[in-house]
Order: sequence, then C-alpha cells, then structure tokens
Amino acid sequence: MRLAHKRKVQAKLQKRMKAIVANLSSTPKVAKAASAKKAVAEKTVKAVPAAEKVVAATKATVALTPKQQQVLDIVAANAEGINPKSIGLAAGQEDAKAASWATGALKKLLDEQLVVKEQLSGNKVIYKAI
Repeated sequence: MRLAHKRKVQAKLQKRMKAIVANLSSTPKVAKAASAKKAVAEKTVKAVPAAEKVVAATKATVALTPKQQQVLDIVAANAEGINPKSIGLAAGQEDAKAASWATGALKKLLDEQLVVKEQLSGNKVIYKAI
C-alpha cells in the first residue's frame, strides 16, 4: 500500500510540473499570436496567403509516422469531429481495440497542435482538425 501511495504522489507531481511548464510555454505563444493577428489586420490582403504558407510550412516540418498521418487524414475528413473509436474503425481496426489504437497517434497530434480535443458531456471526447 505504501508503494502504491508513493507512485500516486509522484504521478500527481509530474502532472503538476507538466501543467506549469505548459502554462509557461503557452504564455509567450499567446502574446506572439495576438501581435501576429494585429500585424495581419494592418497588412493588405497579400498577408493572408503568407499566413497559409506558414501553416503549411509548420505541417511540413512536423515529422509524422504513417499511422499519425492516417489518423490526421481521418480527423480532417470529419469536420464536425470524431471520437477515437470511430477513428480506429475508419482505419480498419477491430471493434475492441479501435479506440486504443488511435489514442497514441492522437496524443502526438495534440502535442503538435494539429488537432483539437473537445470534451462533451461526461467522458465523451471528440477531435477536430485545426
């Protein structure tokens, strides 16, 4: 019992540290995004294609495995959002392991900010492409 308690405490501390690091790293990004929006608003229409090129370059620099690319394609095809089980089924996985198959790739895509996770009622989650 004591060892299990120690593991729980360590896990909570790691989650807290990850949250702190995420908050620190996201704060400058918000400031940059706000200033970038102001700059785009001040520029002419020619700035819009440049912004699209930046998004395309960002996607190109991210190295995705074939599985992650397949999951990203499935999520992008469903604009209204899709749950992990449906992603796995669309990829041809068995019903029992479809959700767990897609979860690993979805975590990487979330880290790279290529998809957005939306919490629905209870424990239901859907993913949408950005």
